[in-house]
Amino acid sequence: MSLHPRRRALRVRVATALWLAVVWAMLWGNFAVGTLLVGLVLGVVVVAALPMPQIDSHVRARPLRLLGLAGWFLAEVVRASWQVAFLALHPRRTPRSAVVAVRLRAESDLYLTLTAAVTSLIPGSVIVEAHRVTGTLYVHVLDVGLSGGVEGARHHALDTEARILRALASDDELAAAGLSTWRPGDPLHEPPADAERAGTGHAHGHAHGHGHGTGHRGTTGTEAGR
Repeated sequence: MSLHPRRRALRVRVATALWLAVVWAMLWGNFAVGTLLVGLVLGVVVVAALPMPQIDSHVRARPLRLLGLAGWFLAEVVRASWQVAFLALHPRRTPRSAVVAVRLRAESDLYLTLTAAVTSLIPGSVIVEAHRVTGTLYVHVLDVGLSGGVEGARHHALDTEARILRALASDDELAAAGLSTWRPGDPLHEPPADAERAGTGHAHGHAHGHGHGTGHRGTTGTEAGR
């Protein structure tokens, strides 16, 4: 049974305040009762003064999928770190950088944010721009040659989003994203051209030049090398 929106919002605020109290204690390096109480008071003040906007999403956490996502992320960090080290130790190799526009499938800002965060935490890639209306991320790739080209970099971002959705999204959200039967390793097809987010928009990006996105759920990318 789903909770009333106000009760759900209250639970989120309480959890946020408790988390801020723990962060406060971690910053001080002291988990004494007094430190936790001060952190809790500050957390309540922050939550009351700066309320978070409502996110239109129905999270359904799947523990095994979350563990799989965590393991995959750690493996990707190790793999990407070796690739960055390889580039640093081979000065004669000139990286072919690119900014790749990736149109995501999920409608929720939550999954857009999570995908952007996970992508940026993996060495060699960083989000330089995000469009809420079109659901497009612009990913700067350090070397597209090591990423399998522009399409390989785009596929990696879509794979990241799919893993996050499989770990956290509800069945309805998975169905809306076309991932109700998707498993890691399955091919990721482009979203249908007529699938739109709420509203329309024009996406644009650049990579040592300029590239333009479209109002449809396709993806575009630009590549430049030196």
